[in-house]
Amino acid sequence: MSDQERAAELGLRSEHAAVNGTELHYVTGGQGEPVVLLPGWPETWWAYHKVLPRLAERHQVIAVDLRGMGASAKPDSGYDKKTMARDIHELIRHLGHERADVVGHDIGAMVAFSLAANHPDTVGRVSMLDVAHVNETFRRLPLLGPKALWWWAFNQLDALPEQLLEGRARHLVDHIIDRLAVQRDAITDRDRAVYAEAYDTVAAIRASNGWFRALEQDIEDIGTYEKVTAPILGLVAPWVRARTEPGITNYATDARIVEVADTGHFIAEEAPDLVVDELTRFFG
Repeated sequence: MSDQERAAELGLRSEHAAVNGTELHYVTGGQGEPVVLLPGWPETWWAYHKVLPRLAERHQVIAVDLRGMGASAKPDSGYDKKTMARDIHELIRHLGHERADVVGHDIGAMVAFSLAANHPDTVGRVSMLDVAHVNETFRRLPLLGPKALWWWAFNQLDALPEQLLEGRARHLVDHIIDRLAVQRDAITDRDRAVYAEAYDTVAAIRASNGWFRALEQDIEDIGTYEKVTAPILGLVAPWVRARTEPGITNYATDARIVEVADTGHFIAEEAPDLVVDELTRFFG
C-alpha cells in the first residue's frame, strides 16, 4: 500500500513540497489552526496514524517525513537538527501559515525544539514526546549492560549499517520496538512492515544514520541557543523521565512534563487517546 492509499484511509492526502533545497513528503487534512507532527527513528509519518484523524477534527494536521525519512528526499547532507528545523520552517510558510503548533517524537522532538529555538516566530506551542534535544548529558548514555542504547553508536558508523541492514530492516524495527515499547501489540505487524519498508534500502539507512552522525554538531548548536520561550509540553514514559525532564526544562522558560503510565518509547501508538487528550488541551 502506498502513502497515498494509507493517507486516504485516514481521510487525509499525501503531498510533496520543495523547501530548503530538498523535498519533503507530508500527509495533511482537516480544518483549523495548523499542527505539524514530526516522527522519529525508525518510523515515518505513519507513527501518528492513530492520532491524526482525531486531531484533524479541530486542526489542519501536517504529518511530515523528515529529511531522509520515508518518501522525503535523502540528500547527502543537512541532517543536523538546525538544518532540519529550517526545512520545517520553510514548509510551514510554503503551506501559507505564519505559525504552527508542533509535535515531535524522538528525532522529531529534537527538530521541533530546534525549530522553536531558531524560528520562534514560526512556532506557537511545542509538544515533545519522550526525547529531549541532544545536549552534553547525552555523552553519558549507557552503551553497556541491559539498558544500553547501542544504536546511538551503531548509527554513527560509516558504511557498516548499510552493509548489514539492506533488505533486513525488519529485524532492526522489531528489535527496537520490542525493546522500547511496553504495549508491544499496539504496534502491529502491518505498522512494522510499513517502517521496515521505509528503512530497507542503502539510501534510507544512510540518510537516517545522518541524524545520528550529526549529533556532535547538534550538541554544539544547543549550547548557542537562548532558552526557548514557546510553551512546551513533554509527554514521557516513566523509565526515561529522570533523564528527559531536565533535558527539556533546563532549556525552556515554560515547560510542563506529563508522565504517561504503562507506556514505553512509542507514546503516540501505545497511548493514542491520552496523547490526543493532552494535545487538545495544550493546543486549545
